[in-house]
Amino acid sequence: MQFDTIIKNGTVHTSTHSFVGDIGIIDEKISAVGGAGQLKANKKTKVINAKGKDVIPGCIDVHVHLALPFMGTVSCDDFESGSRAAAVGGVTMVVDFAAPTKGSTLQQAHEAWCEKSEGQSLVDYSWHMCIVDDRHLSEVPRMIKQGLPTFKEFMIYASQGWQSDDARLFATLELMNKHDSMLLVHAESAGVLDLLIRRNHTQSKMKRLGAKLHAMTRPNYVEAEAIERAIRWCDITNGTLYVVHMSTGEGADLIKAAQSRGINVWAETCAQYLTLDDSLFGKRDGHLYACQPQIKKKADIQRLWRALDEGDEISVVSTDTCSFTRKQKAMWKGDWTKIPMGLPGLETLVPIMYTQGVREGRISMNRLVELCSTNPAKIMGMGVRKGHIAPGYDADLVVIDPKRTITFDYRKSQSRCDWSPYQGMKLGGFAQTTLVRGSVVVENHKVVGKKGHGTLIPREHPGSL
Repeated sequence: MQFDTIIKNGTVHTSTHSFVGDIGIIDEKISAVGGAGQLKANKKTKVINAKGKDVIPGCIDVHVHLALPFMGTVSCDDFESGSRAAAVGGVTMVVDFAAPTKGSTLQQAHEAWCEKSEGQSLVDYSWHMCIVDDRHLSEVPRMIKQGLPTFKEFMIYASQGWQSDDARLFATLELMNKHDSMLLVHAESAGVLDLLIRRNHTQSKMKRLGAKLHAMTRPNYVEAEAIERAIRWCDITNGTLYVVHMSTGEGADLIKAAQSRGINVWAETCAQYLTLDDSLFGKRDGHLYACQPQIKKKADIQRLWRALDEGDEISVVSTDTCSFTRKQKAMWKGDWTKIPMGLPGLETLVPIMYTQGVREGRISMNRLVELCSTNPAKIMGMGVRKGHIAPGYDADLVVIDPKRTITFDYRKSQSRCDWSPYQGMKLGGFAQTTLVRGSVVVENHKVVGKKGHGTLIPREHPGSL
């Protein structure tokens, strides 16, 4: 074979095994995988020497919000800056959420996201379609035919016009069963949450407690009850359910129990729930850390890591990236209900899993690949072409120098956000080299690819490992 590119002598990690070997690329695909030194280059072949380096399939962040209109502002990272951050962090594909504006259709939302992303992204992309109106249910088959087989509903956000009640959740899960598709849910109990917010929404408490009220009004049972209810509707309808950004130990217990009963439910957690705890809300700038659901207790962090190491209740780790600057976060003016909720994180997903997971002995490299690459690809309907290192797969590959550690500094990052929840952390696992469909987009830890290389990836039937 005459290869366009060969990655030579790297320690190659898939979700199941590791070996020292070579990877040959022709056009956009992996064309051969062999032992070290087996694949031969010619004069035209680009050779990437990965000796002593880790080589993994490009990771997929299936939960991002780029340029999202939310809470009176727009998240500051778009497909251009967000994809640059993704690439240097070892993420070669992102999946956003297309949310219709009031009165618009799913098709119109899809077209709006096409306009946002066209010619902007360095990495590949897709999006989940947000169902925020009963009329959107009739559009489900049309979206699936366009390669968009995953849908999102929110159990909160009535003020945004996004909230789904039990009837819509139930009807959507019935459709998921009928059309072999999958529903993603933001699971928090709106009625109880709103009650707790009203009880604490006083000037005296806000002055005294500040951002601490964000955690105080979202106890763990607000998430757990909603997950339990969504699982019930999934069981009855025989639909397929995916719980996004699960943050609690109780949630992990519920998912594990449901899976043991044969219910078609998956769950993800996010890097912030494995790293940060709610003591941060007591800091002077604690409001910066507000996201929904909020970061929880140290005990939840321990339970979630245990699930990643020992069980199947968490299948994916993502970020829920939704970046807001300090100026945007300052919109709260002391009222925690007005904080633009969300955190930056695309650049640090893999480094956090690599540093706090692999280096700390919590998970293996193979498990990192499974959680951040192989499982996301399979569950979201692109496992036939992404998330694995084998002939025929897209040449989405990341080379990591295991000896390199940096002190993370948002001022040197690709994000437009002027702060980071991971500021000052010592992290390894950043991409020395990133290839997206065979093209080098990051080299020597610097972006070298051009925006617009990324493309919309059609997806097939989701929800299977």
